[in-house]
Parts: sequence; structure tokens; C-alpha cells
Amino acid sequence: MTRLALAFDLGGTELRGALVESGGGVVAQVSAPTMAIAGSDAVIGQIIALAGALLTQRPQADVAGIGIGAPGPLDPKAGIVIAPPTLAGWHDVPLIDILGKHFGLPVRLENDANAAALGEWRFGAGRGSGSLVFVTVSTGIGGGVVADGHIYHGRRGLAAEIGHMTITGEGDRCFCGAVGCFEAVASGTALGRRATALTTPGDGSLLRRLSADGDVSARHVVEAARADDISALELIEAEAKWLGIGFTNLLHLYSPDLIVMGGGLANGFDLLAPTIRATVEQRAMPAYRDVPIVPAQLGDRAGLIGAASLILWEGEPGAPLAMAQDEDNKDGATECAGARETSHG
Repeated sequence: MTRLALAFDLGGTELRGALVESGGGVVAQVSAPTMAIAGSDAVIGQIIALAGALLTQRPQADVAGIGIGAPGPLDPKAGIVIAPPTLAGWHDVPLIDILGKHFGLPVRLENDANAAALGEWRFGAGRGSGSLVFVTVSTGIGGGVVADGHIYHGRRGLAAEIGHMTITGEGDRCFCGAVGCFEAVASGTALGRRATALTTPGDGSLLRRLSADGDVSARHVVEAARADDISALELIEAEAKWLGIGFTNLLHLYSPDLIVMGGGLANGFDLLAPTIRATVEQRAMPAYRDVPIVPAQLGDRAGLIGAASLILWEGEPGAPLAMAQDEDNKDGATECAGARETSHG
């Protein structure tokens, strides 16, 4: 019988669960709107209910354990979700202990962006590579780094906070309070904000017609650009330049085998790619210019597949207990680790 893992991708809007096999195949999948304002007990109850629904679909499943991708900050080693901004009432919730006691199975926890990076590295666009940087461009910008076959967590689990690289001294203020963050100028939200400012309700533009005269989103910009709308194409050009600048920084910092772009804006990757590549060619040092920049392959399954691999591939490269992490708490410090801000992705 095939070994399976229960995998969960816990988001502030949607909770998704799946049964995943060791080869990365999703054999059953369920979802529900996250009861984000109802507190941790309610959401944990949802996880348990979705697990029951999955096991009802596959009553003979040989389940090896449970892998969870969740918004940060969290401590993947201790299994504690610290205080994610999109989940009300979550304060130092020992999620691994709670679910482990309920199911009697091993449970592993990882930051959601890291889980998606791991999924793409094992089974998606990064399969066969030694290292990659995964960048999710959607509401915000987040990502994860696989370095020499391991998720890189860094000191206190805070590595690869790529959405908050400062890449300009101007522009709108980021939610973190700073000006010039990568996320503030290059996220899908930023693209939609620029498109909304460029147009006005009732102006007859394709962008406003697609948005029904409401705020224009990045999805509307991509759709209009595919129809050869001049304003949308100019917005895509500007967006791709910002992404190219950010990706150049990531190439210089991490020297990966490739960069993988996921998130909602990756649906327009073919439109963005030429200017992204031209910007990298212009700005990167010569040794970095040939690194492939490719779209993610797993879509919204990346986080589920990556979370499952925490169980199914434990002890292999990429497993949470084999982290490429600074082990500098040698003086006995055991403070909880922070991780990603949940707006990413």
C-alpha cells in the first residue's frame, strides 16, 4: 500500500488539505474558508474535520504523518505558531503537540512560503537542482530559499524575508512601515494600485471595464495586456523592471541554480519574462546572468506537496530536522523563532 501524508496549507482566507503520495501526487483534496477570526481552537477543529473528510475518501490510506504549511511568525522546530497577523487569537499555539496528540501521528510544521519552495524544488520547476530561490508574487512578495538541498531558515528562522529588501528610496510606504520595499513596488497589490491610479471610473478604458469600474487588480492588468491594451502593456513593462531589479539582488545574494516565480502574478509570467530577463542582463554581474528564471509548475498545490514532503522525505535533504540553519544558540538561549509575515504570497 502506498504511503501517504496528510498535508495542510493554512491561509488566512482558505484552509486546504490533501492526501499526498511520496512522488508528489495529490490523491485527494478538500478545502474550506478559514475561520480566521474565530481563534485557534476553531481553526484546529477545521483541520481535524478536513482530515476526517480526506480519510473518508481514502479509508484504507496508510498515513505516515501530517505536514502543515502555515503563516508566520512560527517556530518550525518547536512546532509553535507564534502570532500570525491573519489568524486572530493565535498566540504561541503548540500546533504540533495538539495535532500529534489528537491523531497519534508525527506532525511537522513549516512556514507556508518555505513549504511551497520545498514543493517546487522536489517536484516542480526546481526538480533536480541543488538550490533555488522561490519567489511568490501576489498580494505581497514572499519566498523561500533551498540551499544545497535544505530549506535555509537562518538565525531565528528569519532568512529570506525578500519582500522587505529595500530596492528604492521612493514610493508608497510598505505595510511594515518602511519605504522602498520590494513588496511595496513589485507585488500584485502594487501593480493593481498603479493601474487604479492611472485610470478613473467611467473613463471607458479596458482596465476599468474589466474591473466593472472598481479598483483594478493585477489580474485585470494581465488580462488587458493579453488584449494588447497599451496602458496595460506599459504597466506590465514597469512591473517587470521592478521584478528584474529584485531578482538581480537575489541572484547576487544567494547564487542559486535558478529562480522560480510563483503566486498569482505568475499567470502573466510570459508577458513579464522578456523585461525581467533584460533587466537582469543589464544589472547583474556577468557570472549571474545565465541563471534561469522560470515559472512555478505546481500552482496552488506547491505548499501542500511541500508540507507532505516534510513527512514523507524526513531525513532526506529538505527535511525540517536537517535545516541549514545557524545553530548559534550555544549559550542555551531557546527563544521562539519568528518567520514570515503572512501578507506574503
